[in-house]
Parts: sequence; C-alpha cells; structure tokens
Amino acid sequence: MSDPKDSKPKSPGRRQLLRGLGAGAAALAFPHLWLPRTALAQTNGRGRVRHLIYIRLSGGFRFTTAFNSDVADEFNPFGRSDKRAAGTEWGVGKLLERASWLEGEPSKARRDLGMKPVAEFSNEICVLPCVDHEPFSARADGGHGTGLERFLTGYVGGATGFLSYVNYGVRARVAEEAAKGNTILPAFSLGEAGMATGAGTYATFRPPVLEGSGFQGFGADPSASLPPWAAKVATEVDNRYRSRLHLPLRGGVDTYQQTRKATSDYGKIFRDPMLRVTTDSDEVVDGISNRQLRAIFGTDTTGQRAALALRLFHFGCPAVFLNQGGYDYHSREDAELPDELDGANRLVSGLRTALKMMQHPEGGTYWDKTLVVIGSEFGRTTGGSRFNSANGSDHGSDLATRWMSMPFMGGVISEAGKGGKSLGSVRGADLKATGKVYSYRSVLKTMMDLLGADHEGIFPADAPIQDFFS
Repeated sequence: MSDPKDSKPKSPGRRQLLRGLGAGAAALAFPHLWLPRTALAQTNGRGRVRHLIYIRLSGGFRFTTAFNSDVADEFNPFGRSDKRAAGTEWGVGKLLERASWLEGEPSKARRDLGMKPVAEFSNEICVLPCVDHEPFSARADGGHGTGLERFLTGYVGGATGFLSYVNYGVRARVAEEAAKGNTILPAFSLGEAGMATGAGTYATFRPPVLEGSGFQGFGADPSASLPPWAAKVATEVDNRYRSRLHLPLRGGVDTYQQTRKATSDYGKIFRDPMLRVTTDSDEVVDGISNRQLRAIFGTDTTGQRAALALRLFHFGCPAVFLNQGGYDYHSREDAELPDELDGANRLVSGLRTALKMMQHPEGGTYWDKTLVVIGSEFGRTTGGSRFNSANGSDHGSDLATRWMSMPFMGGVISEAGKGGKSLGSVRGADLKATGKVYSYRSVLKTMMDLLGADHEGIFPADAPIQDFFS
C-alpha cells in the first residue's frame, strides 16, 4: 500500500459550489434537515498527555518472550513470570524479572530511588497483544525493509515519518506559545532518520535528528559575541531592506528574520546546562538532578538519550523517539536475548521511576502527563520449535511475526483503569487471535490523539483506539 497524497483538499469547482449553496438554502428552509459532515474521530482521552516517549526494540522483537508470554513453549521458550504484579492480565514473560542493575552494593542508589524489575509493576502497564500492520492482509509483513517502513511511516514507501505528523499536529500549540513570547521545542528523533521524513504539507514539520546524546556543539552563543552597536546595525539593515520591498515580496525577509530569531532562541535552550546529561550535576530541576538520571539510566548511549528525552520535555518537546538494543537474533537468541532485554528492562523501570519523581511545570508529575509506548517492526517466529537450528528466531508471514504485542505505560493508562489489562488475547497453542486486533496506524493515531495533536486527514481509514477509555 502506498502513502496517500500529502496535500490539502482542492477548492470546490463551480458546480460543486452551486450544489453546496443549494443544500445550504434547503437547510435554512427546513431546519430539521440533517446534513452529513465529517467529524474528527477522537478518544475520550484526547489531549490528556503532554509528552510521548516512543521506543523501538530494534531489528524485530520476539514479543511472546516478554509481553504476550502465556503461550506455548515454541513461542516463549523462556517461561512465564510467577512474580507478576497482582491484577495483571497480560502475559508477563520471565525475562521481565531480570534486573542485574539492581544487584549488589553499587546499585543501592537505584534501589533507594525506587527502581523495580518490570514484572513487579506489570499492573501499571497495558498491553495490546495483537497489533498488525495490515489486519485485513492475508499474511504478515516480515521484511526488514518494508516492516520498518510501516513502523516509521505507517505505509510501505510512506513519505512522512510519524514524528513529522506529531509536529504538524501540535502546530497550534506552538503558535499559541509563540504569541506569548515562548519558544517550545519540536519532537526529536534520537538517532533514527526514518522518523524525520516529510513530504507535501508535512515537509516543513520534519523533526531534528540528534546523533549522540547532547548539544555539546552549542557551547557558545554567536550573537553574544557582537557588540550592542553591531547587533543594532544588523537589525536596522534588515528592517530598511524589508521596508523598500513591495508587500507581496516581504514574506521572504519575514521568514528569514523569524528563522534567525528561532535559531537564536533554540540556541539558548540547547546551551542550557540542564541538557548536559553527560555530567554529574547535582542541581535539581523538575525534582531530579542529572546525577540521579545517570544513576537511573546508566551512561551508555541509550541511557543518556533517555535522560535527554526527559530534559527536552522541560522545554515543551511533545515527543521523543529512540531505539533500544538489537533483537535480530537469527542465532544465539537462547544465550543473548536475556541480557539484551535486561537493558530494555532498565530503560522501562528507569522511565517509570524518573517520571514519577519529576514535577511537571504545569502541575502534577511527568508521569501524569507522559505516555510511554514500545514497539518494533514485526514479531519473530521459529516455525514450530523453541528455537531455529541456530538457536535463534526468524521472521516470515505467520502469526508470530504478525503480532506486535505493544505495551503502554503512564499516568493516563493508570487513571483510565487499564493498568495490567490486556486489550485483546490469543490462543496459546497457535497464537490465533481470540480478541481484538488493532492496526498499527490506529496505534500511531491514538498516540497523536492522546497528545492532543491534530490528526485530521492522517491515516483516514484507521481510527484512534477507544478501548483505553471504554
């Protein structure tokens, strides 16, 4: 399936206009006449969160080993957790008990901050066991290229990345803050360029892609190096040039001046010491210090990016995307998946701990106003064995590949009474769906809806998911 046209509706022709005027006149003459109109499909939780953290378990993830584990051994050879939190319906894998980062004396600081193994707070997580790229397709898409394209854009060959849709969707919020003199950051992709594509209407809303884990390149302010008289001269030259232009030609100069100001404003944010998450600063901002964030998430690239994401939220950033791990285990999955997932467990537990500690500028905690979602480009299969012949797993066209069992976490989930719930189910013997199946595009649209982002015209055949609030 190709990406739909990323363009605005065309103006009506003469015949359409006359037809519309006729219908309007009829409505005035007969007030009881009902005229159909397109309504924006939305959930009861629309606008309930201010921030989104979207995590991809890279390479295709064997979801049945973690988030849909009450199934046959061929789908989950690692077993099911007997330490799942009370009230948990979804299949908690035994691998979610792993927490090497809580062991020993060096980990005391993390224990004191309240970090726990994921299995012990599974009743705060809601899982959709059956998310499929194309629910009406005859087979799963297990291709690395096409599966990732669907994950990033919603479609094979999609021209616009999800975060570009998010930035487009919150444009009114950005404009409102700008009218108050406030500059807020856009969504950021931390290390994944595919999330930042954009075409047509959405091209100007492409998010920044940040490689590394900070803004060390913004150590100096170029504008500050100019003496006051020089800065004044530059501004007056621009204004004189603009005033000499005809009105229709002034837009380019206005855009240039606005862009220069925005760049300067962003530079001030990027130079803020708060964003130096690689330092052990004890200064407390939003209820937490950078030293505590480093203790929680660690000092590897993923941990630093997670800490940076939370700091970006302080400046109004609506969403951050990041990759975690590498799960393309065609071999040695039996030996290597447990340790790799241990890192994901630390990330999830760390986000829960930090978000609950942090005080949001609008009141309450960041946990109250942040949604955390985890996905991957497809699931993984072994074709009937616990592992393939190389002790790994593959991907093809079956149900094990098809189902992306996606977890959702955050205050909005708990407040809706969906913590620990499973929205859907499968038959453990063969993974046949026995409950609801959701399209991946519906998941993307739901995330936008909870952010309060405008998603009209985006994925028009896929509605946001109502079941979180039913």
